[in-house]
Amino acid sequence: MIRDILHALRPACLMLVTLALITGLAYPALVTGLAQALFPHQAGGSLIVENGRTVGSKLIGQQFAAPGHFWGRPSATSPQPYNAAASGGSNLGPTNPAQLKNVAERAEALRAAHGDGPVPAELVTASASGLDPHISPAAALYQAPRVAKERGLDEAAVRQLVARRTEDRQLGLLGEERVNVLLLNRDLEGLALDSQAAKAQNAAKP
Repeated sequence: MIRDILHALRPACLMLVTLALITGLAYPALVTGLAQALFPHQAGGSLIVENGRTVGSKLIGQQFAAPGHFWGRPSATSPQPYNAAASGGSNLGPTNPAQLKNVAERAEALRAAHGDGPVPAELVTASASGLDPHISPAAALYQAPRVAKERGLDEAAVRQLVARRTEDRQLGLLGEERVNVLLLNRDLEGLALDSQAAKAQNAAKP
């Protein structure tokens, strides 16, 4: 009887080891190798590198609190916002008292910075992942007057930055138009430097 059991277990164990090697080693190695060869930027995390320094990823939002920056969506991750190791939402329903309190406080802070009026929904609610790097073009344009004022820039130039950074729907069908906040703020830094250089050049003219 033991011999029969061992005889039955042998092919099962062999199948287990074979599938473990295929699905646990060979397949992941093949997929990773192809990704690195065909899409090295995406496979590496879509990192943004400036002057040899990594400033972030296109796929993960960052916390921007300075009034001279565009602000992204709130993040519910802990212990800090946009923590990729703890991706997730707050799991609070739309009628939850804590959620209503959070939304009201965020809306009040936004109105204090931008004046009375409708507040874009994504600026007061976190995404399901807590890592969303995008906001809508409307949410970016909502912030343009404040950013331009804080930076001493022409508002029309800031609005043009938003227009240039607006991404279309994927394949023209999926999702909505969106703006990557990190990339927009990097463009903003460049615009501010150009503006300062132009002012200094004009001041140096006789």
